[in-house]
Amino acid sequence: MKSRAAVLFESPGEWDIVEVDVDEPRANEVLVRYVSAGLCHSDDHVAKGDVPSAHYPYCGGHEGAGVIEAIGPGVTDLKVGDHVVASFLPPCGRCRWCAGGQQNLCDNGAFMMLGTQLDGTFRLHHGGHDVAQASLVSTFSEYSIMPEAAAIVIDDDIPLEVACLVGCGVPTGWGSAVNAAAVRPGDIVIVMGVGGVGINAVQGANHAGAARIIAVDPVQFKRDCAMKFGATDAVENIIQATELALSLTNGQGADSAVVTVGVATGDHVGQAFSAIRKGGTVVLTAAANIDADTMPVNLLELTMYQKRVQGALFGMSSPTRDIPKFLDLYRQGYLALDELVSQRYRLDEINQGYADMHAGTNLRGVIDFR
Repeated sequence: MKSRAAVLFESPGEWDIVEVDVDEPRANEVLVRYVSAGLCHSDDHVAKGDVPSAHYPYCGGHEGAGVIEAIGPGVTDLKVGDHVVASFLPPCGRCRWCAGGQQNLCDNGAFMMLGTQLDGTFRLHHGGHDVAQASLVSTFSEYSIMPEAAAIVIDDDIPLEVACLVGCGVPTGWGSAVNAAAVRPGDIVIVMGVGGVGINAVQGANHAGAARIIAVDPVQFKRDCAMKFGATDAVENIIQATELALSLTNGQGADSAVVTVGVATGDHVGQAFSAIRKGGTVVLTAAANIDADTMPVNLLELTMYQKRVQGALFGMSSPTRDIPKFLDLYRQGYLALDELVSQRYRLDEINQGYADMHAGTNLRGVIDFR
C-alpha cells in the first residue's frame, strides 16, 4: 500500500514529504494507521546529525498513536481495530532486562537506529530504495509496520490525539524525576530545560511531593508554563537555580537535578553536579551529540560527597506497564496531557513544527493525520 511520510534523505537535512510503499505485516507484526504523532526533539537529533541513522532514506517519528489495520501471522494479543500507542522500545519479554522489570533496556533496543524490523529487513520503500524506520515504528508515516510488542493497546475512550504523548515525552520526563531521581516528599528538585520532556519532569516531581521545584529555561514562555504545571520557581539559568537551592538548604544544594535540555553537553552535567547536595543525584535524560564524551565533574567530590550521575532512558519506565498507567493518571486528573500540546500541524508542516520548537514557542507540537 501507499503512505505519505516524512523522510530524511541525508543528515543534516530537512524532512521531505514523499509517498512510500508499505509492505504487508509479516510474522508477529502489525500494520498501524496513525492518527497523531508527537514532534519529539529526538527525531530532530537525527535531522541535525547529532545522532545519525545507520541507513538513509530514513522515515522518522517514534511518538504516536493509531489504530490496528492488519495483523500478520502469529499475532495473538492484538486485533484489527485496536487503539494503540507505539512503543519505540518493543520489549521482547525474555532478555535479562525485561525479566528484571527494565523493559526500557530490552536488548531489542539495538534495533532503534538500524532502521529494520526485528528480522533485519525493511518494510518501507521509496524509489526502489529501502527506507529505514525510526525505532521500528516510524510515526511520521500515515501507515507503518511495527512488531506486535511495539503496539501497546489502550482503552478506546482515550483520545488518540493526546495518547500519542505517552509514547515518549511524558514517561521520559515523569520517570526521570520519579524513577531516576527518586524524588521524595519534601525534596528540592531542579529541572534544567522545560520543553516537551522537562515539563513532564516537573509534573512527576510535583506528583511525588517535592517541596520546591525549580524550573530552569531561558525562554519566558516555558518558564510560565512550568509554573502552571507544578513548578514553584522558574529562573533563566542554572546559576540562579543553584543559588536558590543553596539558599533554601543552608548551603547544601538541591536533592536532585534533572537535565532535560535540547542537546546535552558535558557543561550541563557539570553545572547540575555543582547544584546538588551530598548524596544528591544528577539525572541526564537529554540526548547529546554522539561524539560528546567528557564532563567537568570533580572526581574527588564525586567520591567524598557520594554524589551520583544517573542516565535515564524512557524515564526508566516499562512500556507495557507504564503507558496504560499514565493514561489512567490522565483519566483520573493527575496528569495533564491536553495542556502539553502547544500547536497541531499537518504532516507537510513538519519542518515548521520543528522550527517552532527551536524558537521556543512549543512545549509539544503534534502532527494530526486526520
